[in-house]
Amino acid sequence: MIRARGLSKTFRVHRKEPGLMGSVRSLFSRKWQQVHALKGLDLDVGAGEIVGLVGANGAGKTTLVKALAGIIHPTSGTAEVLGFVPWQRKNGFRKQIALIMGQKAQLWWDLPAGDGFLLLREIYQIPNDTFKANLAVLAAALRVEDKLNIQIRRLSLGERMKMELIAALLHQPRVVFLDEPTIGLDLAAQRAIREFILEYRRKENPAMILTSHYMEDIEKLCERIVLMRDGELVYDGPVAKMVSSFARHKVLTAHLRAGETGPDGPARPDSAPGEILEWSGASLKLKVDRAQAAAVASHLLQTYPVADLSIDEEDIGTVIEAMLGKGPSP
Repeated sequence: MIRARGLSKTFRVHRKEPGLMGSVRSLFSRKWQQVHALKGLDLDVGAGEIVGLVGANGAGKTTLVKALAGIIHPTSGTAEVLGFVPWQRKNGFRKQIALIMGQKAQLWWDLPAGDGFLLLREIYQIPNDTFKANLAVLAAALRVEDKLNIQIRRLSLGERMKMELIAALLHQPRVVFLDEPTIGLDLAAQRAIREFILEYRRKENPAMILTSHYMEDIEKLCERIVLMRDGELVYDGPVAKMVSSFARHKVLTAHLRAGETGPDGPARPDSAPGEILEWSGASLKLKVDRAQAAAVASHLLQTYPVADLSIDEEDIGTVIEAMLGKGPSP
C-alpha cells in the first residue's frame, strides 16, 4: 500500500546571525544553509499494519508523513501510496487517505462537529446512508454521541481529538497517517483513543503510520517500529526484536509480605545486586544485567519474604535513547 524508495527532502533555511547587528546585516545580506530532513529513505507498509515512527525532534518524522500524504514534494526519490504518486494529489488518492495531526485541527472552532461532518460528507461525496452508518459507528465507538451538536470550542481537548478522528475516518480511508494523535491528552483519553485505533484497524484493515513521543502509544499499538535519526532510518523491524537485541537490562519487581520482618519491614537493601530503582519497604524494583536476571531473582527469593516477583523488559523509551546515542551504548 505504501512504498518509498530513496526519499530525500532538503530545505533551504535562513541562518540567523546573533545580536542586533547580525539582525541588521541579515536585512541586506542573508546567509542560507541546506537542511536535509530526509536522506534516501526506503519504507514499505502493508494493509493492516500500524508502523510506529519514532525519533527525536527534527529527525524527519513529520516531513516523511507529509511527503507520503502529498503535502510536500520531495527533493528526490519515489513513493507510491495505493498506486498513486502522493504529491500529484489526484482525487482518487485523496479520497482514500486520512491525515490526523494532534496539533492541527480540520473542524471549525465555532461550529458543532456535526455540521463539520456534513460538509465533509459533501467533500468526499459519501452516500447519505453510508455517512449516517459510519458516523453512528464511530461516535458510538468513541462515546461522543451526545457531543455532536456542541460547538468544538466548548469541548474538552480529548473530546476534540475524538471528533478529529471521526472527521478523518468518515470516508473509510485505506491509508491513515497519525501524527501525534494523543499529544496533550490525559491518561483516560489516551487509552480510549488507543483502544479505538486498534479496533478500527481490526475492522477496516487500513495501513497506518503513527508518530508519537509517548512510548505507551508505540508499545500498545505497534508491532513494528521505524526509528529515525537526522532523516535516516536507524532501525526498521519488530518492536520485540528491537527490545531483545538492544535492551541490556531487565527490571525485577518484588512485592514483599508484610509483618514477617518486624514492624518497619526489611532493611533497605543497599548491597542488592543491580541498581535500585524503587524501594518502599513493601516493594523493591531493581535494574540488572539481562544475563544476571535469573540469578538475581533467585537471590531475592532466598533473601526477602517475597510475595510476588515479576521480571520485565527495560522501558522501550530507554532502549530507543540508547540506540539514538543519547544514553548508554546498547
